[in-house]
Amino acid sequence: MTAATERPDPPAGDAYDWYRRGTALLESGNPAAAAELLAWAVQEEPTARSAREALARALYDARRFADAAREFGLLVELAPDDDYAQFGLGLALWRLRRFPSAADHLAMAAVMRPDRAEYAAALRQVRATLAAREQAGLDPVGRPDERLA
Repeated sequence: MTAATERPDPPAGDAYDWYRRGTALLESGNPAAAAELLAWAVQEEPTARSAREALARALYDARRFADAAREFGLLVELAPDDDYAQFGLGLALWRLRRFPSAADHLAMAAVMRPDRAEYAAALRQVRATLAAREQAGLDPVGRPDERLA
């Protein structure tokens, strides 16, 4: 194995330690460092939904939206009735300018939990974006090279 393909040694501790330290880093405002530790926890315990959710949140907060969408998407696959996973996936897709898909997931979250005002607010904003794009004659799916005015 060459140096370029070697994985670094895992941090000290076990999956639960990595999860606890990662969530503490996330809560203290250090999402990039949190994502590094939480990725180790998820690698060790891939079906641990709490670790995967924390990783997805850390990736989102670190502005790694494609990675966050992937992790939230895996959570939705594991538990389609997880309203927060639907919400997180919708937010990540929104940041990736995949507005129709974002609206679908945000609508699902809002239906599941009508008491969560932030779900409804995000859905309204994405739907307003879709309506504005339609009115302007733009493709509903934003393109990365599209300039924001």
